[in-house]
Amino acid sequence: MFRAMASDTYHEPLELLSEDTKNTHRAIVSLMEELEAIDWYQQRAEACTDPELSAVLIHNKNEEVEHAMMTLEWLRRKSSVFDENISTYINSRGPILEVEESITSGASGKGEGGSGSSGKVNGGARGKGEGGGGSRGEARSGKSYNTSESLGIGSLKGNK
Repeated sequence: MFRAMASDTYHEPLELLSEDTKNTHRAIVSLMEELEAIDWYQQRAEACTDPELSAVLIHNKNEEVEHAMMTLEWLRRKSSVFDENISTYINSRGPILEVEESITSGASGKGEGGSGSSGKVNGGARGKGEGGGGSRGEARSGKSYNTSESLGIGSLKGNK
């Protein structure tokens, strides 16, 4: 029997969860921990009265940002919903709340400035050669984000 760990925040019995769901949970908990560490280092560095220690703490904070981004990239690669939303919002231009509005209204899809510097296709259709459809359009047509299938992480009963 394994000892309980801090990340044991499952809301459903483990035997009902696929390995994909468990791994996604691990990544999300790790991302949360990295973001918390970033916040802690930032506060400590700002409150610190020793400039050299402050510089070390800022260095440590930046390392945590790297770890968080690596985990976020893993989530993007494993989940089409993460991928579509990251494609929509990261490197977008203009007011953030207007980015989604421009996509749903059929505008350019990346806010005021068109596609971001990463060369993504407008509308969040990363490299699909489409003009912005993808699963975002499917979600508008009634597809739910509330199942592991729509999250792109396997079925509820399969992939154990």
